[in-house]
Amino acid sequence: MPVASAVMRMTVLGGGGAWPTPERGCSGYLVEHAGFRLLIDPGYATVPRLLGIVPAHGIDAVFVSHGHPDHCADLNPLLRARHLSDDPPPALPVFALAGALDAVLALDGQMLSKDYDLHEFAAGDRFAIGPFDLVTRSLRHFLPNVGVRLSVDGVALAYTGDGGADPDIVTLAAGVALLLAEATFPEQVPEDSRGLLGSAGQAGEHAAAAQADHLMLTHLWPGIDSDAAARAARRTFDGPISVAFPGLQIDLP
Repeated sequence: MPVASAVMRMTVLGGGGAWPTPERGCSGYLVEHAGFRLLIDPGYATVPRLLGIVPAHGIDAVFVSHGHPDHCADLNPLLRARHLSDDPPPALPVFALAGALDAVLALDGQMLSKDYDLHEFAAGDRFAIGPFDLVTRSLRHFLPNVGVRLSVDGVALAYTGDGGADPDIVTLAAGVALLLAEATFPEQVPEDSRGLLGSAGQAGEHAAAAQADHLMLTHLWPGIDSDAAARAARRTFDGPISVAFPGLQIDLP
């Protein structure tokens, strides 16, 4: 169904962390407004779901939060689908931190080099992609990672990448209609990941402090119970809570 011009629509393509399972691919989100389609974080096993919604040539741009493959590996099959089609589309604009996509873009050597137009940015940069105004912010993780705030017509969505433990999310997400927050664990984060991966409980705290309208938990570790994650977030946030699962769609008027 076409997206009305006054609506920003977000469709979950994956929502799992680390590796894909039979039920859920990794991070991947399609954001649409006024006919423009922005793909955010094409992680493992997200392109099959994407191609069930829109053909490969229908994607207008890609934004990647960081270089872990569960957030960017499926950029390769997306570019292959475009390159090997009967009528290859123009180069796809791809936005990422410097060096974040080196490994993925090297997979096919020069074969795909004319199929993408890489725009490298620094954390803290502000720029536009199609109708969307983007604000980026460094959020702590094992690799350089940015959270992003997308705004259009006064409506905003914030996404943490894998920086769900960083308290700077509160500033990035202030007053957003939707906070899409990494919540790898329900409550207790293992010591070796503390401060670098987040919990559903922390996501609830950040959503409440930011006065977000809606919280969506994503990047759940394989095997984590979605209901347990939602219950943990509910202890600190009393607004609507969703858990990212393939096919889940939210319209932000």
